[in-house]
Amino acid sequence: MNVSGRNSVPMARLREALASDTDLQNVSTYIASGNIICDSPPDAASACARVREVIAAEFGVDTPVIARTHDELTVALAAYPFVGGVEKLVHAMFLEGEPADGALDALHERLVPGEELALVGRDLWISYSDSGVHATKLTKAVLDRALGVAGTARNLRTTRKLVELTA
Repeated sequence: MNVSGRNSVPMARLREALASDTDLQNVSTYIASGNIICDSPPDAASACARVREVIAAEFGVDTPVIARTHDELTVALAAYPFVGGVEKLVHAMFLEGEPADGALDALHERLVPGEELALVGRDLWISYSDSGVHATKLTKAVLDRALGVAGTARNLRTTRKLVELTA
């Protein structure tokens, strides 16, 4: 899920709420950025919807909840599209569904020098310029609008760690 900087969702309380108010099993979290790790539920879409409801009720935050299995994370990481890239400057944006037609073209128009984009299935890979995320024109609002679907981004280091933690 994308809790971003303006939404306060304490991870310890989130784990408690998910354990008591959902059917998720073996719930844990990784760092304070909305990474929920659990056994794969039988119906991921329903589980995501329920988690979203719990977060809205408990914390007053309405945010998309996007599921990826261990296998999906592994495939995403194996499809890493850039040669090299500075780990903290490369992000995988996991999308809730298929992006809109022409989304990549619209986003290419917003790139600053040194940035790269690659769409691999339901994952948008972004390699930010040496100036970092703060210098980009690819804000969350711009990405969501162009893609026509919600997404949540994780840097390459976090993505690797999520693959490890979900193994």
